Amino acid sequence: MNSTKAMAHRIGALYFIFMILGIVGEFLFPRFMVPGDAAATARNITAGEPTYRLGILLGIATLVIFIFLVAGLYRLLRDASRFHSMLMVLLVSTGIALAFTNLLLEFVPLMLLAGTDYMSVFTKPQLDALALGALKLHGDCAGVVTAFWGLWLLPFGILVIKSRFFPRILGVLLMIAGLAYMVSSVTGVLFPEHKRMIFRLLMPLYLGEVPIIFWMMIMGAKARQAVTPPAPAG
Repeated sequence: MNSTKAMAHRIGALYFIFMILGIVGEFLFPRFMVPGDAAATARNITAGEPTYRLGILLGIATLVIFIFLVAGLYRLLRDASRFHSMLMVLLVSTGIALAFTNLLLEFVPLMLLAGTDYMSVFTKPQLDALALGALKLHGDCAGVVTAFWGLWLLPFGILVIKSRFFPRILGVLLMIAGLAYMVSSVTGVLFPEHKRMIFRLLMPLYLGEVPIIFWMMIMGAKARQAVTPPAPAG
């Protein structure tokens, strides 16, 4: 097996793990926030603190895997376009930095609801409201981070097309998915009341990121074509 194909297999496997962790964290993990009900939110967090902390750890693990994933993609695709490969890494790095910062907001409710003495100046309803506000801010900031999860797919899609390692349609699907994420993010900032509706409408387009994952895992990548020098004139 050539090194390019083997590298693509490894990256595809890592991408698959990243996708699974993202799905679990986004759709399958328990939700602790009860919109508009600070007391219920506080009870959920206090009663399920180990699970709540596990969710934070899952988020950290997902972002760490993302770092290694984009490093592998850069190594695989950098010769296709230095500019687009660097742009891909820069956008992912910015998105990860923002995501890590936003993840810290999830520690705020734990601090507020821990029952420590220095928090006794606040009443229980005030602490519950602050905890709910921290989770609400975390959710709103996640919409901003979503823009970078879309932006990085644009140079990634271009690299897939330019590299000729994969069918070009996979690059097109990546860019479509990236645009869908960006539209979702902008809508969430400008028209938050329509965020859920837009998310549901764009959901099929997000799946444009999936085919490249399975292609790399199963098919790998085409070998680099060696350039044959022209035969000397007789």
